[in-house]
Amino acid sequence: MKFFLDSANIDEIQEIASLGLLDGVTTNPSLIAKEKSQKDFKKTIKRICGIVKGPVSAEVLSTDFDSMVKEGNQLAKIDKHVVVKLPMTKDGIRATKILSQKKIPVNVTLIFTSTQALIAAKAGAAYVSPFVGRLDDISTNGMSVVNEISEIFINYGFSTEILVASIRNPIHVVESARIGADVVTVPYKVLMQLFNHPLTDIGIKKFLADWNKK
Repeated sequence: MKFFLDSANIDEIQEIASLGLLDGVTTNPSLIAKEKSQKDFKKTIKRICGIVKGPVSAEVLSTDFDSMVKEGNQLAKIDKHVVVKLPMTKDGIRATKILSQKKIPVNVTLIFTSTQALIAAKAGAAYVSPFVGRLDDISTNGMSVVNEISEIFINYGFSTEILVASIRNPIHVVESARIGADVVTVPYKVLMQLFNHPLTDIGIKKFLADWNKK
């Protein structure tokens, strides 16, 4: 399973890349807006691509078909690693079809049902992004949707990758791996939590204490 970082923070991206764990990055307008030192959207995406050397999702701001296609073409020109991120709407799906036919990879975002994922895959999306945390927030089992998507994609041989998004905790990562999701995009804080276990810390302290007794 591939690890993407859900961040536009250059320091975070560089740190995770240095650990050898970074397969890609997902961004959105909200994440980039948080980074006040990186006001130039295209320059930020280009810089991230230079660090990652893997897929970097850059989201369009447009909501109508013609503008999404135009903006998607512009984003794709920033770097060969850019994946155009489009919303799960009728216009978004139309734009997905056009861009994918031009060999521009598309990540269809804001997926909340398996039928939405099926539609996006049929339109040629390279990735579908089910938002599990937001589903959990409304008392729906987000991971069950990921499981449904996985079953459907296996049944019909779709090459579209399942990119699990809105990850809130390490359990989401574990469940994604057990289901067989292709990618998880994880916030920096959650990725750091994957390293930790109190028994690991206790074990290190005990080994050092025993060594110092000799």
